Amino acid sequence: MLCQECKKRPATVHLMKIVNNHKTELFLCEECAGRQEDFMQMPSFSISDLIAGFMETGKPHQAFEKPAQSRCKVCGMDYSQFKKAGRFGCQECYKYFDSELIPLLRKIHGNYHHSGKVPRKTGTDFLKKRQIAQYKSELKKAIEVEAYERAAELRDMIKALEESYGGQGGDNNELAE
Repeated sequence: MLCQECKKRPATVHLMKIVNNHKTELFLCEECAGRQEDFMQMPSFSISDLIAGFMETGKPHQAFEKPAQSRCKVCGMDYSQFKKAGRFGCQECYKYFDSELIPLLRKIHGNYHHSGKVPRKTGTDFLKKRQIAQYKSELKKAIEVEAYERAAELRDMIKALEESYGGQGGDNNELAE
């Protein structure tokens, strides 16, 4: 389809305007679209821009960063390179830059531990571990507020789950956090 204005170049922009329930559509080339006063071209946008925006939100400009010479010991990437690229160079970067990542993940997801769905058929062990960790957290809170009856109920539920799990419930700190 050719541009409806110049009728020379191919139309690559679809401009739709609705005013007072009256719809007007134009198919224009980029050059003619740029001359339209109603047309506002959006700047290009990438996922790294999105991540960088989350990193800068609410921080003063002298925000803490690891020194420029600090790099991941495995791949050599530094934090400023991550901010530009929007992804790390290797799995060790996640451990090395964890102090910067945790606040970022909390801003994006609300938490830094993944707690998504678990397959029903194969995830029973994990679900039991997760339930034990949740009960232990509730038990700790119940003891703090001196709700000893609730604490005793939770203790019994934890014990029953750990026994059904094969006695491997133990202290699972990574799930309890």
